[in-house]
Amino acid sequence: MKERILSVLLILTSLFGYLEWGQGQQLFLIQAEGEILVKLWTEPKSVLHPLILMPLMGQILLAVSIFQKTPSRILIYLGTGSLSLLIGLMFFIGMISLNLKILFSTIPFLLLTVYTLIHFRKKASGKS
Repeated sequence: MKERILSVLLILTSLFGYLEWGQGQQLFLIQAEGEILVKLWTEPKSVLHPLILMPLMGQILLAVSIFQKTPSRILIYLGTGSLSLLIGLMFFIGMISLNLKILFSTIPFLLLTVYTLIHFRKKASGKS
C-alpha cells in the first residue's frame, strides 16, 4: 500500500515543477504535459525529444505500478529515474540561475525520491 501512495505522490509532485524563461514565459509541468499530450496526437514529430518522452514514460510507469496487485519496485525505480532526469535538470537550472521558484518547485519531488529509495532499501534488507 505504501508503494502505491509513494507512486501517486511522485506523479503529483512532478506535475508541480515550475519553468520560467524569456520575458513573461512560465508554466508548470502539468500545463506543459497537457500541451504535449495534445501535440502527441496532432503533431507527433514535434514532441519527439528525450527530455519530453522520458519523463512522460516515467509517469506512465509510475501510473502502471499504482494499479498492480503488488507494485513493482523496478517499475517505480524506472519511472522515478526517468522523471528525475527532467526534475534534476530543472533543479540545476534553478541553482545556477538563482531562480527560487524553479528551485523550490523541484524540492518536493527530489525529497520524495530520496524517501522512496530509502523505503525500498529498508524493505529489501527486511527492516520494514
